[in-house]
This record gives sequence, C-alpha cells and structure tokens, in this order.
Amino acid sequence: MKTSVRIEEALGVGCMAVLVVITLGNVVTRYLTDESFAWTEEISVFLLVVMTLAGAASIAARDGHIRLEFFYDAGSARRRRALRLLAAGSTATLFAVLALLFGVALVDEIQWAETSMGLGVPRWWYTAAIPLLCLAIAARACRVGWHAWRTPHAEAAPVSEVEAEIPDGREAGA
Repeated sequence: MKTSVRIEEALGVGCMAVLVVITLGNVVTRYLTDESFAWTEEISVFLLVVMTLAGAASIAARDGHIRLEFFYDAGSARRRRALRLLAAGSTATLFAVLALLFGVALVDEIQWAETSMGLGVPRWWYTAAIPLLCLAIAARACRVGWHAWRTPHAEAAPVSEVEAEIPDGREAGA
C-alpha cells in the first residue's frame, strides 16, 4: 500500500501560487492607484479553504494528524493500533458529516440562487469543492484506519513511517 498525496499537494501548491499572484496584484494596484480589488477577497478566502482541506487530506493520508504522542508513544503496539483506529474513525466520521452538511448548504445555494457579494457569481461555485474535499479527507482517514485494522499488533507502525513517499521520490527507509 503506497500513500501518494501528489494530487493534494499539487492542489495546495496551485492555490498558494494563485493566492500569491492575487495578493501581489492587489498590493501593486493599491500602491499605484490607491484603489483596491475588493473582489479578490472572496476568491482568496475560497483558495485558503481549498488549500487547508487539501492539506488536511494529505496529512490524513500520512496518518499525521495531531494526537497526544505521550499516550501513543508510551503505549504498547496494541494501544497504538487502537488509538490509530480511534483517530482514523473519528476523522472519517467528522469529515463525512461535514461533507453532508456542506452538501446541504450547496443544494440550498443552488435552490435559492444565492450570489456572492463581490463578483455577483453564484455562491455554489465556491461551495461545490468543499463537500468533495471533505469526502477526500474521510476516504484518506478510512484508508489509514483500514491499514491499521489489517496490520498485526506487533507491526502497527503508522502509514507515514511504513510506505509514505518522501518528496525526493525515495521510499521511507530506503
């Protein structure tokens, strides 16, 4: 089982690059003309949300979410496995519920034809990606949980230590 997070990382990097260009353009425009591009604010907020969720999906795939390492490291392999299963299940449940709630919000925005304040475009254009990214995080957490479930107690190392890709293309432990 190889954990590839290239899609999430590319999405995060793309969002960051667009944010830099938008912010730089806004700063230069404000400096030269004393005017601001107010519409860039809603695009920047959308990009920040997408970048955050893409990063969360990447971390969920690597089993790297915040946990109390004191209890995790001090415990037996059996306890570490149980804690990994609990964390994966909690993460998957939370983001599945968020996907459902954002899906309901998306349907409401489409039904009521809400538009954004800055650009006047349909708000669902911004909301449509959020349930999908929440489902991606839930799926990544389920995969980590499945790996923990199938791994014997004695070998219960996190996915990030076993099979996650290292940025230069080598595998962990190579």
